[in-house]
Amino acid sequence: MTRRTTAMPSPSSSKAPSGSKKFVYFALDDDSQSQQQQQQQQKDGSELPKDVLDKLLKAVGREALREKTPSLQELEQSLQNAMSQMSSEQGRQEKEQQKSSQSGNRVDDGDGMPLVRQLVQKGYLKDSPKWLSSKGFVNIGGRILSDVMKALKAGEYGMHETQDYGQGSIVLDTSKKYEPGDDIRLLNVPKSLLNTIQRSFKDGKDVKLPLQIDVEDFEEYETMQDVRVAIVYCIDLSSTMRYSTMYGDMSRIEAAKRALWSLYLLNRKFFPSDSVYIVGFGALASKVLPQDIPYLKTFEPGSDFLHYTNYQAAFRLASKILQKDGAENKRIVLVTDGHPSACFIDDKGEQDKILSQRPYSHFYTPDKDTLDTVKANQSMNLDVASGELVYLCYRYRQVDQYIGERTIVEAKKCHSMKIDIDTIMISEEDSLLGYVNEMEKYVKGRSYYINPADIDKVLLTDYLNNKKQQTIRGHSY
Repeated sequence: MTRRTTAMPSPSSSKAPSGSKKFVYFALDDDSQSQQQQQQQQKDGSELPKDVLDKLLKAVGREALREKTPSLQELEQSLQNAMSQMSSEQGRQEKEQQKSSQSGNRVDDGDGMPLVRQLVQKGYLKDSPKWLSSKGFVNIGGRILSDVMKALKAGEYGMHETQDYGQGSIVLDTSKKYEPGDDIRLLNVPKSLLNTIQRSFKDGKDVKLPLQIDVEDFEEYETMQDVRVAIVYCIDLSSTMRYSTMYGDMSRIEAAKRALWSLYLLNRKFFPSDSVYIVGFGALASKVLPQDIPYLKTFEPGSDFLHYTNYQAAFRLASKILQKDGAENKRIVLVTDGHPSACFIDDKGEQDKILSQRPYSHFYTPDKDTLDTVKANQSMNLDVASGELVYLCYRYRQVDQYIGERTIVEAKKCHSMKIDIDTIMISEEDSLLGYVNEMEKYVKGRSYYINPADIDKVLLTDYLNNKKQQTIRGHSY
């Protein structure tokens, strides 16, 4: 064992004569220093191999999408199960080595959560009920987006990730002759050099380096005007959204959250000049922050009446949001699994009229305690400014006439404000199709009836196709 000595100023050095210092010498153990460095590396979480980290983050993504957000202790157990499954797939010998490696790499933090603690130290998680950090939200969401885009064969869309954020033009793959005064940054260098070589051969000259380039050889990439689009995705949080998709192990709300999460990252990464907003709605609606997408959950039936489906609440809040956005094209995409079963009553006379015809009718106004509970548990500020008194009427496989009419009136108002409305139905019930198609006729919108398990691919394809159409419309020659 090698021993070294080092010196530190003595505390009594202040009493020494001017210009002199006293030092206290002690031995420094190189092995101890190495051990301290290893412990520091463990605290930094740097001992996780990349393939292990990738699988852990994928497991975190699956857990984050669950309707009931797991606690950090429950997340740790899920990660440990994922690690055990990973080890069992590697064979007995590698499994023993893995166990030995894991044993030596466990962070002794005393809380029984070594894997979670390492992800916290790496910045992917935080010690909070909403345990995804900003880094984790973007990183894991990006992985989900990548999986979806692979399924869509993303190369067919010809997308190019942007480096600059903000409004601007789209640079196309095609090019044209450069004209003096054009932006030199759009120069197509490979094509320009090829033009020089071809011109030299045509003139019977030898090609020599450096090339003698003329201005007439220059070509520049063509551009297309990027027309800004603002979209509000209104996600149904009624109680039926917790049902299974019947095509996988995810519920409808979990599949919808996966779709919205990847869609938000797609917008942020490739189309940052566009605006994407999220609204969650039941009997009332609320704007949802992008970082809260993984924590969305349906309204509980029985405790209050928020678990009904109020398209009108979604349309009113979405139109308010879009009116404040300066985008040229504005659009609402309604994602739902059921008929409208609620609407606002805007004056007392309407309530009296309904009661005179249907004495059994139900009306609901959420109290302050309910609003506070939803805000605390679901991070949602329910919009009561759009309407407080809600008429509730659920009819099996059909829409109450009054609710249906008021919903279509609201959709027409949005259409009059030049807001397009499209509806994506994630339900196995064919009866929903008739009403939605009727509503879309009044607003000249589109409706999709899809397999709930495909909602992520459908939303991304719809966004990209709509973006392509709007851009072509904005092309100026």
